[in-house]
Amino acid sequence: MLGMLVWEEMPSAYEFWDGGVREIADTCLEMVERDYNHPCIITWVPFNESWGIRDVLWDRRQQAFAESMYHLIRSVDDTRLISTNDGWEAVRTDIIGIHDYENRGSVLAEKYADRERLIKMNAVDKMVLSRGMEYGGEPVLLSEFGGFAMEDGSEVSWGYHEKLKGPEKLLEKIEELLEAVDHIPYLFGWCYTQLTDVEQETNGLLSADRKPKADMDRIREMITGRQR
Repeated sequence: MLGMLVWEEMPSAYEFWDGGVREIADTCLEMVERDYNHPCIITWVPFNESWGIRDVLWDRRQQAFAESMYHLIRSVDDTRLISTNDGWEAVRTDIIGIHDYENRGSVLAEKYADRERLIKMNAVDKMVLSRGMEYGGEPVLLSEFGGFAMEDGSEVSWGYHEKLKGPEKLLEKIEELLEAVDHIPYLFGWCYTQLTDVEQETNGLLSADRKPKADMDRIREMITGRQR
């Protein structure tokens, strides 16, 4: 039987406004109460990439709101992890989740070689921690990376980089990045972006109708062969 571990994420607001505070809090409580008994859920994510709290890096109101969402979720569920603002500009959180679509393995390895240096700098033009926040030993995860799309003749579809020409090139780039992240000693985990294509975002390992774009056995070997 195939099992799946789920990080459940809130829908993202576009910007911060007074009325949104109550709406987001109410929606988050409804989400947790509705899905609490699903054992596959291991992490709650109230914010992603500072959407809805765009000035959280420096704005104390938005920092207070994000932190309050952490404590609100913790008050109704003390059994799961919370990644309060996954991606960058972290506030009070159980996980430092970083999104970084660097496509060169050597650059990725060098950037993440030293955790203390990384925490004080930016991961991808965004600071890892919001101002005034101190690193408290939370596990660091590369919770989004990869993002490769292949040539498909479309001017609408996209990935995070120049489109790759064929499945062999896709496998080559995936292996290059996996080799890099495998040698980051403090990294607790990673999540490759992404499993399937979603509308115009065609950086999936599978198409939207779940057809593999490359040899899945080779991808499995790359992943399982790198387990510590």
